[in-house]
Amino acid sequence: MATSLTEVAKHAGVSIATASRAFSEPDRLASSTLDRVRRAATELGYATPQANVGTRTIGVVVPDAANPVYATLLKAVQGQAWHGRHRIVLFDTDEDLRRERESIELVRRLDGLLLCSPRLPETEVVTLLGDTPTVVVNRSIRGTVSVVMDAEHGPSQAVEHLAALGHRRIAYASGPLGSWADDRRADTVERACERYGIGLTRLSHHAASIQGGRAAAAAAAASGATAIIAYNDLVALGLEAGLADLGRTCPADVSIVGIDDIDLAGAVTPSLTTVRMPIARSGALAVELLLNLLTGAGVDDPPELPSQLIVRGSTAPPRSDVS
Repeated sequence: MATSLTEVAKHAGVSIATASRAFSEPDRLASSTLDRVRRAATELGYATPQANVGTRTIGVVVPDAANPVYATLLKAVQGQAWHGRHRIVLFDTDEDLRRERESIELVRRLDGLLLCSPRLPETEVVTLLGDTPTVVVNRSIRGTVSVVMDAEHGPSQAVEHLAALGHRRIAYASGPLGSWADDRRADTVERACERYGIGLTRLSHHAASIQGGRAAAAAAAASGATAIIAYNDLVALGLEAGLADLGRTCPADVSIVGIDDIDLAGAVTPSLTTVRMPIARSGALAVELLLNLLTGAGVDDPPELPSQLIVRGSTAPPRSDVS
């Protein structure tokens, strides 16, 4: 199997972005770094995808381009593709299954596809893709190369953190129906709550947005939970706003944890405790893998990219009058 840029970067002790610049923009690197990367490439027998694939047009399908997560992902995809002067065409499905289906069919006319967080059933996705060179991001689909972000370590840390603060009743605010990542995150939270003897309420599915979080606020308040873990940061911020409308403040009355660590998470007051996901890294890696597919190189699914809890101001011990 062909050596990947990720392996070169690891061997040289640099980031994937730095390794990529060694071949696309060498003048931006210090001579010592450039030499280290090129020496690693030679030792591993690496051939740059850009040298073999030519300029290609890649379709990128996302559920919601307005979501900061996908904005970050798209920026990383565009940046990685730009190194080889490849073109990106964006398809925003707006969380609509019909539009997702039509978008995949349209992308089949292009050179390759990055399919991000698809909501359609797996069997239908496989049928729609056919033999289109594809890398799936944030979901595992049989028969395709997938870039998956860890849904175990970071969310488990979140439950452990809340347990250490003294919380004994937690709610999980679900994301969109059909979201593979939401199912994994919810299952992880449930298993962690069982380990720590914490009661868990799984709230119904809502949009992955601030409005979705606001819509879940009443149910969250009625659950009696002293802490909430949300599907993503936008839902978490919407929950905080909705609970404030109900007279409950964060973290005095309820602790809130998000997932993703978007830029806004650290800028609000209180700043949001959240699980940092490697969003930009997953986008850059997906482009690298797709270019390898287009050269005919064998590609295996990479290991899951790690997640990590970032503790900020939105979590605190429960009020002493809460049993």
